[in-house]
Amino acid sequence: MSDAVHSHNAQGHGQDHHDDHHEEGAHGTFGSYMIGFGLSVILTAIPFWLVMSNVLGDAKLTGIIIIAFAAVQVIVHMIYFLHMNTRIEGGWSFMAMMLTLVLLVIVLAGSTWVMYHMNTNMMPHDMDMTGEMQTSHDMDAMANMSEMP
Repeated sequence: MSDAVHSHNAQGHGQDHHDDHHEEGAHGTFGSYMIGFGLSVILTAIPFWLVMSNVLGDAKLTGIIIIAFAAVQVIVHMIYFLHMNTRIEGGWSFMAMMLTLVLLVIVLAGSTWVMYHMNTNMMPHDMDMTGEMQTSHDMDAMANMSEMP
């Protein structure tokens, strides 16, 4: 083929036209992926350790901290693996990140609310922390009812 059809660079290799410009979005490097992976492992291991070793001693505080770690981990994934920032696609990527954050808050708050109310309304109120029923009062009341005429 003639040189008019294919352009050649200084090394004599053909150069396609789609190599002349790169996509507007930044692509991650091996280092950035490893930073994201390391942060993800840390943000998973710390809440696991908090729960398994009962470091804080307060279940509500532990739950709040786990939710905070979950939110941070979602942001780490969006930045390091999805490459979302304010410069990509004229700001639309940033708008998608804001929508994701709003949905994250709704899902985490809603899940916490549902789990709290399920625990409060579905569990028997006479159950102690070991899961055994406190039957002394209930059994006495039932025994008195059976003796009634």
